[in-house]
Amino acid sequence: MNKIRINTLFAELKYKNTVILKYTIEYPEIIISKYRLGKETFNKFNKNKALELEKYCKEELYKEAKELYEYNVANGYPIMVYELVLKYQITYNNKYLLSLYSDEYQYTGGAHGITIRKSQNWNLSMAKQIPLQYFFPNNEYYVLDILKEINKQIEEQIQNGENQYFDNYCQLVIQNLDLDNYYINPNSITIFFQEYDIAPYSSGIPTFNIAFKNDK
Repeated sequence: MNKIRINTLFAELKYKNTVILKYTIEYPEIIISKYRLGKETFNKFNKNKALELEKYCKEELYKEAKELYEYNVANGYPIMVYELVLKYQITYNNKYLLSLYSDEYQYTGGAHGITIRKSQNWNLSMAKQIPLQYFFPNNEYYVLDILKEINKQIEEQIQNGENQYFDNYCQLVIQNLDLDNYYINPNSITIFFQEYDIAPYSSGIPTFNIAFKNDK
């Protein structure tokens, strides 16, 4: 198992002595691993992503927050604080395989914020991220099998009253399936969709566990 720590970039940015933007940006760092090149590649990738996001906060998002502040003050509206929060969850960490996902939440006014989920699936011995097909080496129809399993799980959830989905969820699952949107668990792979892709906001980020034989 690789030893990992989560680092954090945090700031509250002010304008005219008022906090108008807060950000909390986590990023993972491998501290100990036998795969030196994989460790270095992973750490550089994630640190650079964090620094790019921090730059976006300080420049673009801060500019938007200032404009909204001036507009709200001029029109007698409440001051709204922009917020960006990026957090990571490690889902699999065994030998050379490392899987995780991040949820990036942004609030820029309105009724609620938006969360975007992204995942990373690394083979540290190869020092690179691996595609979903890597886990289905002998199945050329794996995408079709995944689509069938997702729709089966949706039907079961609807029947049990567990979740809500848009009426045309079958078509939306096909349209919005992104083969990069997956992460590894000990005995399954989780496929996820973004908010509003196949279900209303109240359903959150839809996830579906696909069983597979993990002999990696």
